[in-house]
Amino acid sequence: MHQAFQFPVPEIDFATIAPVVFVALAGIVALVTEMFGNGRDKRTTIWVSLIGLGIALVTCVYQLGLSEYTTFNKMVERDAFASGIHIVIILATALTILFSEGYMRDKRIAHGEFYPLILWSATGAMIMSSTESLLVMFVGLEILSISLYVLAGLSRAEEKSEESALKYFLLGGFASGFLLYGIAFVYGATGSLNLVYVNSALAHSHGSSTQLLLFGLGLMLIGLGFKLSLVPFHLWTPDVYQGAPTNVTAYMASVSKIAAFAALSRILIAYAAIHEMWIPALTAIGVLTMTYGNLVALRQTDVKRMLGYSSIANAGYLLVAVIARGAHPAETSTTTIVFYLLGYSLTTIGAFAVLTLATRNGSEGTKFSDLRGLYQRSPAAAIILTLLAASLMGFPGTAGFLGKLFIVKDGLQSGLTLLVVCLAVNSVISVYYYLGLVKAVFAAGDEASELRLSPLKGGVAVACAACAIGVLFVGIFAGPVLSVIGGAH
Repeated sequence: MHQAFQFPVPEIDFATIAPVVFVALAGIVALVTEMFGNGRDKRTTIWVSLIGLGIALVTCVYQLGLSEYTTFNKMVERDAFASGIHIVIILATALTILFSEGYMRDKRIAHGEFYPLILWSATGAMIMSSTESLLVMFVGLEILSISLYVLAGLSRAEEKSEESALKYFLLGGFASGFLLYGIAFVYGATGSLNLVYVNSALAHSHGSSTQLLLFGLGLMLIGLGFKLSLVPFHLWTPDVYQGAPTNVTAYMASVSKIAAFAALSRILIAYAAIHEMWIPALTAIGVLTMTYGNLVALRQTDVKRMLGYSSIANAGYLLVAVIARGAHPAETSTTTIVFYLLGYSLTTIGAFAVLTLATRNGSEGTKFSDLRGLYQRSPAAAIILTLLAASLMGFPGTAGFLGKLFIVKDGLQSGLTLLVVCLAVNSVISVYYYLGLVKAVFAAGDEASELRLSPLKGGVAVACAACAIGVLFVGIFAGPVLSVIGGAH
């Protein structure tokens, strides 16, 4: 008589994945609401989306105070880092939803599928940032990416939107192949898809295993480098940012990078034992990313392209903190990463939200000249954009200043002097093109330009005000913010 095959049943705690479940369910309910609701009135769908995000946010805040815990056979990680990243993703998603309705109506985009897609994209980002399993990380990346491919081409009447979606899809699929190939090498060297086993494999491995793991890391860096817009994997960024609807660009510039940086941080921590092997390559990438992003941004006349190159530079800045954390996990904290991503998301989404005011009657103005007369038309919007630009420049009292200060501190503490010097020099360079944006806003506009600018009201007003207040609150009251996310070690 054959003995029955026995296998251990993994411990499953559904409460641990509650935030992800609530966001995914909100997307399903939003889709059903859209199917059976009034095609023109999106208020119910918006409220369903925001309520679902609100419930998930409360759950994340509660989980911040809990101890670290793994479930689903070590595939789901609950720690303060994951909870902090989830909070930033939820806030960025909610802010994007707030200003999207008016913009898409003015742009004449049929947008019923926007709300469920953006919620499912957030679900993928949350999955990606709360796991040590490379397989689950890849699944989260694909959920995030597939939704973004569709969202990038949402303006189907515009050729540039279709082009951006196709370019993003083709290059994104190519990058995913590199990531998956890298994961295969890690599995070949460790016999597991969990990053927990990489540390032990490096500590007890012989030369061939280390080479497999290092080659796997290189391939995974290529895959994630695409999502992060790191040089030389950045070429898609300005074209896709310019062609996609502005609200999708705002979401892409924030949430996509949040998830990818969270994943990269976990991967580099697993490779801390051989940090002397990968630091030189990432240092070169960081220097190129910061310098290229800022220098090319100086020449831009389109605001969306300028912000696209600015996002490349900011990815280079944050890479310094990620390298420092990965190389010395016992001496540095992930608090810097969460703090910077929070400030950057508020600033970027707020800037794109103000830019949507130049959309009217189906046409969209994204040139610097299209913002002329904004101060005469809407002084509040002009002041908010100036404040957000000040944060991007790193002015004291803003979230951007403290975020860069914390990165500099971590970089110096970890011996990354070259990257810190490069960050300081590039921050000075960036002041020029951010001041160009402020100059355009306060310049006098003609009658035609003023007619193109919409007043600051409704959801876009709430989103812009929330971003401006958030940037100041995080910059001035950094203590309470750090105390909330300070458990992320």
